[in-house]
Amino acid sequence: MFARLDPARRADSLAALGSTEFDVLVVGGGVVGAGAALDAASRGLSVALVEANDWASGTSSRSSKLVHGGLRYLEQLEFKLVREALKERGLLLRRLAPHLVRPVPFLFPLKKQWERAYVGAGVLLYDSIGGAGAVPMHRHLSRRKMADLGPSLDSEAFAGAIRYYDAQMDDARLVSTLVRTAAQHGATVVSRARVTSLLRVDGRVSGASVRDELSGVTHVVRARRVISATGVWTDSLNALSPGVPPFHVRMSKGVHVLVDRSKIQLDGGLITQTEKSVLFVIPWGAYWIIGTTDTPYTGDPAAVSATAEDVSYILDHVNAVLRSPLSVDDVVGSYAGLRPLLDGASGDTAKLSREHAVAEPEPGFFVIAGGKYTTYRVMAADVVNAAVSGLGRAVAPSLTAKLPLCGAVGYQELWADRARVAAESGLPTSTVERLLRRYGSAVSDVLALIAQDASLAAPVAGYLAAEVVYAVTHEGALGLEDVLARRTRIAMEHLDFGASVAGDVADLIAGPLGWSVAERDAAVESYRAGTELAARTGT
Repeated sequence: MFARLDPARRADSLAALGSTEFDVLVVGGGVVGAGAALDAASRGLSVALVEANDWASGTSSRSSKLVHGGLRYLEQLEFKLVREALKERGLLLRRLAPHLVRPVPFLFPLKKQWERAYVGAGVLLYDSIGGAGAVPMHRHLSRRKMADLGPSLDSEAFAGAIRYYDAQMDDARLVSTLVRTAAQHGATVVSRARVTSLLRVDGRVSGASVRDELSGVTHVVRARRVISATGVWTDSLNALSPGVPPFHVRMSKGVHVLVDRSKIQLDGGLITQTEKSVLFVIPWGAYWIIGTTDTPYTGDPAAVSATAEDVSYILDHVNAVLRSPLSVDDVVGSYAGLRPLLDGASGDTAKLSREHAVAEPEPGFFVIAGGKYTTYRVMAADVVNAAVSGLGRAVAPSLTAKLPLCGAVGYQELWADRARVAAESGLPTSTVERLLRRYGSAVSDVLALIAQDASLAAPVAGYLAAEVVYAVTHEGALGLEDVLARRTRIAMEHLDFGASVAGDVADLIAGPLGWSVAERDAAVESYRAGTELAARTGT
């Protein structure tokens, strides 16, 4: 029923890259690139999507896991951006991905009583524009009610709070679901496929040379339009095109830490202002995600890391609102990502706009950069609209506002019937609920694996063995890091980055990937060596 992105399909897709002239070649497998591939494919265009690493391996797997309008952008008078993002939040919650995106309440502590009117007016506007009705309205809380909802908060230091709602998701899972949905609509999708040069005919970009990173073989991909959706790598791809780039991207580093859920007693999440931005405390299963930083970054995008100073900054700011402070010993995991911000006059990345831009630096080559994760669908539609103009035939307008993602259709019915699903599968209802919130109606494929092999119901670091296998047989994972860091979030949720279970995971995926014993052992050794280096350097 759903597209299977397994190794066999990848081999077929590689062959198609060299034998097909596509209407559109999308470069970049983050949320915007995946969204652009789905947008174009759903309009009836022939589409190829290539990614140099794994789907969502960059910024799109290292966000705050929030689908939100950006409450702080109201203070910066970015009303259009907030309205657009809240509209998209509503679409994701109600229609596009209700299995992946869900409401979460946040407390906004008030330091002084006079802030209640000022902040309250902002939150009222936040509730009213764009996505009104998608989540519950905000409420004003007294100091006592704030203490009831957040026993761990130092309520005596505040005059009360405002409780409002936003939404959260697993960012990497949303991207992999977009890729599968694009494939289901006919897109040819290939990860570990790096663009090395752009091709031209008669002064127009006519495709690209794409190197298979697994075999080293280069494929000539012909395409009538090429779209760059490469985020913080935008300037690198721009370098393949002559002339002056239409814009540059500035990188801003955002770091998050994870602590055990027992360390903070709080109903929902928390947002508090810092001297530069805001700090979130976000529920995440058995953990809290706390972040983020917002600092300029000029190094290698692939080598971004969470430093001791970053962690200290986050702990200092969250401890300012807690009764019992957290220490470094309470941190069980961390991750760092980069925001791709359009370059501007400000030297402070926290003040740069989160708007996006589309440009055509040379005929047939289109670049999109900037924006917010939440507005990926709008960004994708904008760049596809620009690319198909002048294609020589009528192309349908964007359909993605009405297009549910893989697993969305039938999710609500299965959720209502989850007790029966649990009884039939032999799994606890709580496990079925977790699976439904990760796979939606595609959970049937995961449960089918367990029905064929009962041993796949075994736990692996908070997940099921079946989920590990499914990552390879259906979701395009090609190695240990793909499974541990993005199809599951084991690497993020453990200080050893999942090194302790790497052998178990390798045993599960070796068969579907066709690994020999030697290849399996080499993969485990390589992954563990990488995690040891990361532990030493703070990566």
